[in-house]
Amino acid sequence: MSIRWKPNVTVAAIIERDGRYLLVEERTSGGLRLNNPAGHLELGESPAQACMREALEETAHAFTPTHLVGVYLSRTIQDQDDITYVRLAFAGELGALEPQRALDDGIVRTVWMSLDEVQASQAMHRSPLVWQCVHDHAKGQRFPLQAVFTHASVSAS
Repeated sequence: MSIRWKPNVTVAAIIERDGRYLLVEERTSGGLRLNNPAGHLELGESPAQACMREALEETAHAFTPTHLVGVYLSRTIQDQDDITYVRLAFAGELGALEPQRALDDGIVRTVWMSLDEVQASQAMHRSPLVWQCVHDHAKGQRFPLQAVFTHASVSAS
């Protein structure tokens, strides 16, 4: 009998303002790492809804996706677990800061970085997808949100 392989589905917010990208510094088992505001798709959410939620939890800013930047796959070995991630990265509009909102567990701070700074900090990235998503956004890669369809059954009770 074979084991059914299931990738982990994640979302990421690619947030740029005036040539700088918003990243989060987070505690991981490998120490402090930089990441796009990102996290796992949860039951009942569309990918765009998950991205809005994760951006708010990790940056204390509202976020509205306007475009899909891309769909990415990566693989890692963590404590003998072989994990493949499917990441849907969204570009969008950064909204208001909720200054009283605590950042998600593990998030140390948010940091704005230039494209050159993001590229130069790759050794600190949580995943190779951090740079790839930012790079693709910087070169103008955009797809309509309608490229990701979520059937109504996803949010059905």
